[in-house]
Amino acid sequence: MQNRVSVVPAGMKNLHEKFRYSPAVRSGDLLFLAGQVGRDEDLNVIEGKEAQFTQAFENLKKVLAAAGATMDDVVDMVSYHTDMRDLGLFIQVRDRYVTNAERYPAWTALGVTALAMPGLFAEIRCTARLP
Repeated sequence: MQNRVSVVPAGMKNLHEKFRYSPAVRSGDLLFLAGQVGRDEDLNVIEGKEAQFTQAFENLKKVLAAAGATMDDVVDMVSYHTDMRDLGLFIQVRDRYVTNAERYPAWTALGVTALAMPGLFAEIRCTARLP
């Protein structure tokens, strides 16, 4: 059986303890990231769609960095949206973070009726291959 290691970045220990999940799990050279949303370290939902999407990507970057990876290492991305009409704005924000045309991840966007906390508009989960 391969090693399995929880990845809990600084500032996300409260999530790990309160909700009893790992922001990411490393298994071999794969990193499985739990869904990241637009909330701050105190678990406050960020106001405004663009700001919330940006925070979700910043949270992804934080988890990736804690495992020694970057957005270029993401091979699969799934985003969940409470309103698919926001997809254009989401793509604009995503394109600030996913910039290497040689390393675009596979991406699936899904419409959902709700997310884990009231006021959330999107959630992003990823799988990355570690360098």
